[in-house]
Amino acid sequence: MHVEDSLPELKGKTALVTGASRGIGAATAIALARHGVSRVVLHYGGYREGAERTLSLVEGAGAEGELMSGDLSTSQGIQAFVADVKTTVPEVDILINNAGSLVGRAKLDEFTEDLFDRVMNLNVKSVYFLCQAVTPHMLRVGSGIIVNLSSIAARNGGGPGATIYAAAKAAVSAITKGLAKELAPQGIRVNAVSPGTVDNHFHEVFSTKQALESMRASAPAGTLGTNEEVADTIIFLCTESSRYIHGQTIEVNGGMYMI
Repeated sequence: MHVEDSLPELKGKTALVTGASRGIGAATAIALARHGVSRVVLHYGGYREGAERTLSLVEGAGAEGELMSGDLSTSQGIQAFVADVKTTVPEVDILINNAGSLVGRAKLDEFTEDLFDRVMNLNVKSVYFLCQAVTPHMLRVGSGIIVNLSSIAARNGGGPGATIYAAAKAAVSAITKGLAKELAPQGIRVNAVSPGTVDNHFHEVFSTKQALESMRASAPAGTLGTNEEVADTIIFLCTESSRYIHGQTIEVNGGMYMI
């Protein structure tokens, strides 16, 4: 780790990053380690190989790393992972609720109750109950950082077959505001980051090359986002530079959507 990368306010902190096996989660975990976080706990769903690669890079950046698996798409999986967090990492200072997915595109007449529940569990329920799990420690010490991952879909309703994903991400933005109001007086800052179209595995799975090219062309910046650009915004929200920012959803989309 370069000395100039380290941020004093992050030294000695423990961070939990969900969905850290690839993409924005992996980039954020590595950036937290590079900027001085002492311990980075990496949650992953099924992609252990990617999580192990992230772990290696986190440790290479100078932090202690640890892997934790958990299926956040079911109520039972969320309950089991939350219990594991309370036992294994009872003192989380920074929570990055990054785990999420569209799961599958389906139009109204094709959408099943099971798919609805999986999308909402993964993107909404896990966020809320992980916040519940880590805040007792934050309340005891009078400080803490929570950054949730929303999406541009929360603003525009999402693409074809992504209505419930968009609704889930809108719920994340609303939860962010509500928890910020509740927790700000106790020294805990809650914010969210809302990526636009990021050139990563998510869109390899759920978007076509033609759709991505169209999105690239429609962005004033003329490019798709990168995992690292989103991670940099998350790092900002974890630092003293953002100390008076509460309950905000920061749009990171190259100008594709402007408030």
